[in-house]
Amino acid sequence: MTRSSLRTEEVVSMTVTGQDTNTSRDTETDADVDTDTDVARAIGGLADGRASVRLRAALAIGSAPDPRYVGPLVERCATEPEFFVRDMLTWALNRHPVTLTLPALLHELRSERPQARSQALHTLSKIRDPRAWPAITRALLTDPDDEVARSAWRAAVVLVPEGEEPALAMVLATQLGRGGHETQLSLSRALVALGEPMVAALLPARTAADPAVRAHALATERLLRDPETGFGFAIEEAKRVVALGGSGQEGH
Repeated sequence: MTRSSLRTEEVVSMTVTGQDTNTSRDTETDADVDTDTDVARAIGGLADGRASVRLRAALAIGSAPDPRYVGPLVERCATEPEFFVRDMLTWALNRHPVTLTLPALLHELRSERPQARSQALHTLSKIRDPRAWPAITRALLTDPDDEVARSAWRAAVVLVPEGEEPALAMVLATQLGRGGHETQLSLSRALVALGEPMVAALLPARTAADPAVRAHALATERLLRDPETGFGFAIEEAKRVVALGGSGQEGH
C-alpha cells in the first residue's frame, strides 16, 4: 500500500470519527433539551387550574424522580386545595431520595401557612425517617390549627423512639377534649397506638374539671381495652358516665 493510500485512509478515518463524535454530542444535547422540557412541563402542570392535570403531573413526577422536582412538590403541597392531589404529591415526594426531601420538609414545619406544616408532617409520617423526630415539637403537637395538630399526632406516634412513648403520651393527653369528632378520634387513635404507656397519662384527665376532657379520656381508655369498639359508641358511653357523676374507675 502506498503512502498516498495510507494518508487518504487516515483522513477518511479522522473525518468519520469526527462526524460520529459530533453526532453523539448533538444527540446528547437533544436528549438534555427534551429532559429539561419534560421537567418544565411537569412543574407547570402542578400549577394548572384543573385538578386532573395537577394529578397527572404529580403522577408523572413520581414515576420519573428528578432532584429538580423536590422544591416545586413541597411548595405545591402548601397550597393544593384537593385532597387526592395532595395525596399524590406526597407519593411523588416519597419517590425521591430522603436526603433531598427531608431538609425541605423540615423547613416547612416552620412555615406560617398551616397547610404547609400539616402536609409536611403528613409526608414525614410516610417517609418514617427517625431523623425527623426532634422536629416534632410540643408546639406542633399543640398547634392551634386542628389539621396541623392531627398531622403532628400521627407523625409523632410513627417516629417516636423507643422509650419516649410515656413522655409523648403526657403531651398528647393535654389535648384531650379538644375539637370535634374527627379531631378527638385522631387523638384517641394516636394515644391508643402508644399502648400501655398512655394509661398513666390519662389519669389526670379522668378527674379533670372539664367534663369533655373526662369523657374523652374514658373513651380513649375504652378503645385501648376493646379495639373493636367504635369511637362514636365509646365517647357517647363515656359522656353518660360523666353525666352521672362517674369517673369510669369503678371496677378497675
